[in-house]
Amino acid sequence: MKTKLFFLMGLIFISPIFLSANPVRVGIAGMTHDHVGQALEAAKKNTDVQIVGFAEKNKDLALRLLKQYQLPESLWFPDLETLISKTKPEAICAFNSIYEHLEVVQTCAPKGIHVMVEKPLAVNMDHLKQMKALVKKHPIALLTNFETTWYPSHAKMWDMLKVEKSLGDLRKVVIMDGHNGPVEIGCSQEFLSWLTDPKMNGGGALIDFGCYGANIMTWLMEGQKPISVTAVSQHLKPHIYPKVDDETTIILNYPSCQAIIQGSWNWPFDRKDTELYASKGILVANKSKQMRYVSDGRYGKESMISLPPLAPERANVFAYLAAVVQGKIDPQKDLSSLPINEIVVEILSAATESAKTHKTIFLP
Repeated sequence: MKTKLFFLMGLIFISPIFLSANPVRVGIAGMTHDHVGQALEAAKKNTDVQIVGFAEKNKDLALRLLKQYQLPESLWFPDLETLISKTKPEAICAFNSIYEHLEVVQTCAPKGIHVMVEKPLAVNMDHLKQMKALVKKHPIALLTNFETTWYPSHAKMWDMLKVEKSLGDLRKVVIMDGHNGPVEIGCSQEFLSWLTDPKMNGGGALIDFGCYGANIMTWLMEGQKPISVTAVSQHLKPHIYPKVDDETTIILNYPSCQAIIQGSWNWPFDRKDTELYASKGILVANKSKQMRYVSDGRYGKESMISLPPLAPERANVFAYLAAVVQGKIDPQKDLSSLPINEIVVEILSAATESAKTHKTIFLP
């Protein structure tokens, strides 16, 4: 049988003879999120996943993208129900607006289809409540994808803090996530149409980038909620983003430590850095292959830690999704898990209220 190769952002759709014996069948819900290309890029090295189709109501958009990347039109379906009935996926990855995540779960959960959405999980607490009820009634894995989950530095940070216990007690975490702004970096009009809409996205930089810090901190605190959330948001570029914030700072207060989360659409370049301050050392973690480590001492001794690669099943979003679907990983305490990400939504909701009311919000 002749091998057919189709390319999308480096992803190779390969004929079944090159897939593993039982690849996880994955469908894509929505094509308006520009991260779809970045996420699919991770699948090219994982033969455990077979992309079976794309569900996108905007036919012009779907066919334009399929043609652009030399993909057959047969991979397009007008809606998720049709994709599911025709291709029988085991899991769905959502690349649409945050507001539409609930609809994906409503469609998939009763059918026993696992779901992974792009960050954050839900647009508000009401949507979160409905998602939790669906998962309770129809047990599926409901996962959330963050780029930072696949950084080897964060895995090493966890080991040093939680397993080796070489850093001592956690005192403060400063998490910085941002870039020039979605318009400035050239996001597509389809993406911008909902990313800058307060209903469809839930907010601006506070939601788009504040979610990373809320996710990482909740994970480091092993699911413990902060006592309080305080946030300040600004519209520094109202001529570009008239409806949503573009600059935000969130402070999370815990009994034994603090977190400062900075999210911005105003920085001169992209950064996703986590600075961890503990009683015996400081770590600076990001996407690089080394991590800065300052050990204890009055003046500190600085070194660079070389980072081992992540385990294959945790190396990228699709490898991880396949492992969860196949029962190789229990995600309950992971960065992608529902228990962690429901607290992320609660923190973001409190931060939104704090920024609007100029008050500190205390969580139950």
